[in-house]
Amino acid sequence: MTDVIELRGLRALGVCGLLPEEQLRPQPFEVDLDVVADLAPAGRSDDLDDTVDYGALCAVVERVVSTERFHLLERLAERITEVVLSDDRVRSVGVSVRKLRPPVPQQLATAGVRIERRRGGGPGDPGEAPGG
Repeated sequence: MTDVIELRGLRALGVCGLLPEEQLRPQPFEVDLDVVADLAPAGRSDDLDDTVDYGALCAVVERVVSTERFHLLERLAERITEVVLSDDRVRSVGVSVRKLRPPVPQQLATAGVRIERRRGGGPGDPGEAPGG
């Protein structure tokens, strides 16, 4: 059985991109998280201390987007996984990051990446070399 906290549509202004104008002015980003953790203790107790506080997660993710600078969406997404996985109760996390105004001449609603990371020494573990 897999328990998941789903957070959708967190929006924040941040600096991420290779173009000079992307490094000069914050732009809007949207983040979705799928946080895998054991939610049974909170389900039994109805106590916030027994779960991963999604308000705190939103605050830390917003802080990463709005105060740190990146060139690539891949690095921004990886950084978000690092801060989410710093909570020992989190087993794994899926992160989607989207630029809401991608700098391309085509009519493109968003540009984004989705990554998944887990703790525990297997594929997808943060810090693991590409290819396993």
